[in-house]
Amino acid sequence: MSRREDAKAERRRRIVAAARDLIKETGDAGLSMRAIAARAGVSLTTPYNLFGSKRAIVIALLDDVREFHERFSQLHRVGAVDRIFQAVSITLAYLADDPDFYRTLWTEALRFDSKELRGELQSPQRYGFWWALLNEARTEGALLPEIELDPLLRALDAVFVAGMLAWVLGAIEVNELEAHVGYGYALALRGAASEGHAARIEKRLIGFQRELMRQRAKPVAA
Repeated sequence: MSRREDAKAERRRRIVAAARDLIKETGDAGLSMRAIAARAGVSLTTPYNLFGSKRAIVIALLDDVREFHERFSQLHRVGAVDRIFQAVSITLAYLADDPDFYRTLWTEALRFDSKELRGELQSPQRYGFWWALLNEARTEGALLPEIELDPLLRALDAVFVAGMLAWVLGAIEVNELEAHVGYGYALALRGAASEGHAARIEKRLIGFQRELMRQRAKPVAA
């Protein structure tokens, strides 16, 4: 990479970092390009020249797909159903690592007029990844052959979005998300499971249920 390209890449990193910091500090995903440029220490034209729009900067903020796949690929190879729950765990770990940032994004995404941001959070790439995991599970015989993958995936997505909504509204804490989402996934997958794999999913279901009951039993702060 040339010195000019290095400098360009560094400005891009500064702009993305500035946008992320501002979102965390202000609790608002609707930042101005002027504020982003000022925080990054670049001219107002630089973000437009490098990204083109605020939407492109937000997409860059969400561009953790490569890192996700690297982390996922390094996990011990297990059956497809277990890999689904591993993927849930990794996905929610991003939220736990930076809750202020992701809470702001999901708060914005869950607004009725934020279809564009929702489209980025629920992208075709994400759909393809999860569809492939479900297809692998069906190929392994873990799912009933008559189960259609698209409605099953949409049911799982509904569970995930419901968990995000509960978190955004303050009904649950970020460290409780995995039990809530995992329980819903286990319920859906248990209903779609073949006879030979139902017991493994049921074991996970009971584990998530135990954790949910433990969370409910915690004393409420005065």
